[in-house]
Amino acid sequence: MNDPREPSRANVVPMWVGGRQRPAASARTGEVTNPATGRVTRRVAFCNAADVDEAVKSAREAYPGWRDTPPLRRARILMKYRELLEAHRPELARLVTEEHGKTLADASGSVQRGIEVVEFATGIPHLIKGEHSEEVGTGVDCHSLRQPLGVCAGVTPFNFPVMVPLWMFPVAIACGNTFVLKPSEKVPSASMRMAELLKQAGLPDGVFNVVHGDKEAVDAILAHPDIKALSFVGSTPIAKYIYETCAKNGKRVQALGGAKNHAVVLPDADLEFTADALIGAAYGSAGERCMAISAVVAVGAAGDPLVAKLRQKAQALRIGPGDADGMDMGPLVTRAHRDKVAAYVDRGVAEGAKLVLDGRGLKVTEHEEGFFLGASLFDHVRPDMTIYRDEIFGPVLVVLRAKTLDEAIRLINANPYANGTAVFTRSGGAARRFEREIEVGMVGVNVPIPVPIAFFSFGGWRSSLFGDQHMHGMEGVRFYTRGKVVTTRWPGTDTAAPGFNMPTLG
Repeated sequence: MNDPREPSRANVVPMWVGGRQRPAASARTGEVTNPATGRVTRRVAFCNAADVDEAVKSAREAYPGWRDTPPLRRARILMKYRELLEAHRPELARLVTEEHGKTLADASGSVQRGIEVVEFATGIPHLIKGEHSEEVGTGVDCHSLRQPLGVCAGVTPFNFPVMVPLWMFPVAIACGNTFVLKPSEKVPSASMRMAELLKQAGLPDGVFNVVHGDKEAVDAILAHPDIKALSFVGSTPIAKYIYETCAKNGKRVQALGGAKNHAVVLPDADLEFTADALIGAAYGSAGERCMAISAVVAVGAAGDPLVAKLRQKAQALRIGPGDADGMDMGPLVTRAHRDKVAAYVDRGVAEGAKLVLDGRGLKVTEHEEGFFLGASLFDHVRPDMTIYRDEIFGPVLVVLRAKTLDEAIRLINANPYANGTAVFTRSGGAARRFEREIEVGMVGVNVPIPVPIAFFSFGGWRSSLFGDQHMHGMEGVRFYTRGKVVTTRWPGTDTAAPGFNMPTLG
């Protein structure tokens, strides 16, 4: 007899290929759970190489017609899509909360940040304009073009099931490419809903496709000869693997990796404001953000009063199901990940860090099977400790002490990760020096999570990014297009015929 707690075989999230749902050829499936209850809510198809090939074939066949669609018409479809996303934002946020666990307010905000990238992409007729120079030589003109690549793909993480895909495919398809998305198998439903809304907006069948699965599906994408470019967000080891594999297979790639984001707090900072900002940045979304602040560097006299405020505010966090009213933090995404994060707290204690607040014993009434973990706070952490070196990706905040701003900057610049950072101070001179000397891709001044708005670009340095282009903004447009320069001379102009030597103009 079937277990009544398990979803039926009919409740399997399928592929989206050629403008409609299709069952995968692969018989493999994975569980999708509600992290607040621990229950399996549905299953998801784990696509194989044949499934990926079917999606790529659909995208390849749709490419010539979409490439030749005027950019203004592409933009109009994206304008309609933006309206549909806005109208369905509560529904998309609920899907995110149901499969990821974050609070509804947090999920809704992340959907909005994705919608802003769609808004940016609607400007594509202007964004891909080339340049023109007349009479660069006698009777010779020169102009530049930006043209699409072909079939592009994206592999996205579990923590932002709507926002991160929207960093990728709206810009890619606005530029005239077609797209294959492989979302995290832990949170598959939002991508399917976004695909349905794209079709409703008028996107031609085959321009956007969705496949699901694990490493087998990803490797099929990396190896497929018809995929010209790949975008990825995830951990640093996987980002490096994807970058190296794509390079071997001749693909363009942007692979965003992990993070250990620091916030430097100077003694002149407004400590009440700073503590509030850090609590949200560290524990929002249960710390499952690549831009979460996970390490605070308290400079000089800021240390003791700051830690006292952080402990007080972290202890007061309201933790429970993401769809319940008034929650500050929901569960972690899976039981295995919750247990892994808890093990980091064990390790920090064993290595001698001062555990100021312990979240391991949290129990949520009527949700005892959920994947909950309370906020943990460590003080007097050293750079050699595991809880500092590793990306924990959970509700664990560590505080290090530094005597000076110089020491804090050296500490951050020595870290292998360089995604985001922030400084809290009232001193314009100190802030200016920090933003100039810090070797990190995204910097906040009294802003704890400096995620750039859509018309700037998102990306880190060092081991937080593999590839030359960041995501969305003009770097996204450049990533999803190739430059071409045309030099023109027409017969009948009063110029000398080309000879055997290197041509010169003028």
